[in-house]
Amino acid sequence: MIAVLGGDLRGTRILKAAELCRQGYAPLVLVSGAGNIYGLHESDLAIRWAVQHGYRGDLFIPLHYPAESTRDEEQAVIRELRARHVKRVILVTSNFHTRRASLIFRQLAPDIAFGVVASPDQYFSGNGWWKTREGEKTMLFEWTKTVSDWFGI
Repeated sequence: MIAVLGGDLRGTRILKAAELCRQGYAPLVLVSGAGNIYGLHESDLAIRWAVQHGYRGDLFIPLHYPAESTRDEEQAVIRELRARHVKRVILVTSNFHTRRASLIFRQLAPDIAFGVVASPDQYFSGNGWWKTREGEKTMLFEWTKTVSDWFGI
């Protein structure tokens, strides 16, 4: 199965996951996303976005849950994966988020094999994040979250 993590308001994660599904890497995409955005759930909005871009709606499974952090999200995703008896997963998340997300997933679910695929972010690249304010903010926020995870905050 492919699991696309929430938190991408530009739609690159869902489109990357949908393309991997179309290419035959997995039959379905579990679409994560926390909470509501103007009364709509993020996973439902992401699926609509993918359908508008030519992907079949039946490829996607929306996952609704409340979450405040990547760790909350990952616990919800892992519960769903285990309920579906999934043993191998391709995680799709933004390029700046792959390391932290994969570490948490592997820590919380050593019984599931995780591969990680990065979706591009228009403001962040490993060789030029310091060139834009958005890139700098992304790096600062991601490192702050990484350090917080180390301390269990």
